[in-house]
Amino acid sequence: MKKVKITVLRSTFNEDLAHDYGMPGLKPCSLMKAGQVFYAELGKPEGFCDGAWRTIHPYVFALANGAKHFYFNDWVRQPGVAITCCNDGLRPVFFKLEATDEEVKSPFI
Repeated sequence: MKKVKITVLRSTFNEDLAHDYGMPGLKPCSLMKAGQVFYAELGKPEGFCDGAWRTIHPYVFALANGAKHFYFNDWVRQPGVAITCCNDGLRPVFFKLEATDEEVKSPFI
């Protein structure tokens, strides 16, 4: 199993939807900032958003276990990479996930 590098690409804010549906004073995500880098090993990286992790972890798991492409090979052109986002429709954050060559250390040894 390989470590997966998670890079925050962009934190967005759908101001029109937030105005229509969000709580008063809702702002862009305060936890995830463009340029942040995390490494996933056997679980959610320290300091990573719980909600975003629930959304992206299937891709992280697949990449950690050797997936090279997703869907019908018609999504991301670079093998071992996924571009995805959290499921917050008012303030989605976009991530680049990359399989690394670094092995995850077994917790049983």
